Amino acid sequence: MSKEARLVVVSNRVGPLSDEGKAGGLAVGLADALRRRGGLWFGWSGETSEAGTDSQAKTETEGEVKLVTIDMTEDQVAGFYLGYANRSLWPLLHYRLDLARFERETDRTYRAVNREFARRLMEFVSEDDLVWVHDYHFFYLGEELRRLGFKGRLGFFLHIPFSPPEMLAALPGANDLVGAMLAYDLVGFQTMTDRRNFANYCKHELHGQKQPNDRVRVGDRVIEAKVFPIGIDAESFAEFAASEEAEEHAAMLRSNVGRSLPIVGVDRLDYSKGIIERLLGFERLLENYPERVGTVQFLQVAPLSRSEVEEYVDLRGEFEGLVGRINGRFAALDWTPVHIMTTGLTRRALAGIYRAARVCMVTPLRDGMNLVAKEFVAAQDEADPGVLILSRFAGARSELGEALIVNPFATDEMAAALERALTMPLEERQRRWRAMRDKVFANTAAEWCRKFIEALEDAGREDGDRPADALENR
Repeated sequence: MSKEARLVVVSNRVGPLSDEGKAGGLAVGLADALRRRGGLWFGWSGETSEAGTDSQAKTETEGEVKLVTIDMTEDQVAGFYLGYANRSLWPLLHYRLDLARFERETDRTYRAVNREFARRLMEFVSEDDLVWVHDYHFFYLGEELRRLGFKGRLGFFLHIPFSPPEMLAALPGANDLVGAMLAYDLVGFQTMTDRRNFANYCKHELHGQKQPNDRVRVGDRVIEAKVFPIGIDAESFAEFAASEEAEEHAAMLRSNVGRSLPIVGVDRLDYSKGIIERLLGFERLLENYPERVGTVQFLQVAPLSRSEVEEYVDLRGEFEGLVGRINGRFAALDWTPVHIMTTGLTRRALAGIYRAARVCMVTPLRDGMNLVAKEFVAAQDEADPGVLILSRFAGARSELGEALIVNPFATDEMAAALERALTMPLEERQRRWRAMRDKVFANTAAEWCRKFIEALEDAGREDGDRPADALENR
């Protein structure tokens, strides 16, 4: 393109772009591209009002970037966000069919909110824009934009896993949902497994065809489905780890554990993160290696989330009960094995905790990528790096194979990995860490963003097959 197209990003929540201490992986990855292209970021305000999606759009400007948000009604939030997105799609796509709840009304609300967001977005876009839609909240948004006449380039990136066809097929209306994804020019996934699951669903359930160059054809629609593993701003996170705030938290952790070796876990309190299994692994360490009693301490940072959803309330009770059991079994007057924090920390504070830890446990039962693993690597002191224990079911496993890879369902295996990490010689720790560091610093958030945008600009250029063309010809 002679002139870079404006980038329009759509996600459930927006920004911030300017506060590096709080910005997450998505904001970090998109900030430079949005600023360079004079972009727009569109999403939910996080607020409810009687007007809901008909509310007046709120607009903020950060340099060359516009942040545009709209409200939802309480019923829209209940059906779209708390209901369908987080009680149907989230558990199903994380392979937890047992926890998924399917209700006709939440399905209808989810589709209606996607339709409303598309209608409002059309007020702000032109066909020259590149529109990049993010995550499981907006599977139908691209299709709704096409129905409203948008013929520009549409990309979609799924940050969480995409479950196998035989599991996804349990979702009422699954063919509608996957069919709606075919309105995008480019669909991106975190791992090859996720992409393969999508392509197989199209083939077996929608009678589609896998084609060369990462293409999938269903009827007269041809889209590209590619893998784009998301990264972090590794350089900035390494700088965070050397900051004064980070050092204060590192010193605090070292002081609290005394001569004990600190083991940390950092996750939102969610059943997909394997926090219960991790604690069971730590408990088994103390059982199988009794000499570890009094010499290690486990800190779990677990900010509460989705407290309106029943499954998360149940998880919190199970989590707190298990912590109480472990501490009741093993604690002494001068030593408590497990400490928990359920409040959030700044990224600098987290960097300090990572840096002070001998071991970091990242043990999701299923995860799209998991940026905690990459942040831990970026935060380490090369003179004395800690050890990463990583679930085989985390997307990050495909890049960070030098971690100690575990099955979080195998409690004895988790305990053995902890013992190995705690006794690992410095030379081996450094060798493993350097290999992971090189990959974390090479595949950054900015690089992820650049690759996706380049692929979106090029999608369908070879032979002109694009979803917009197929819809126009109907």
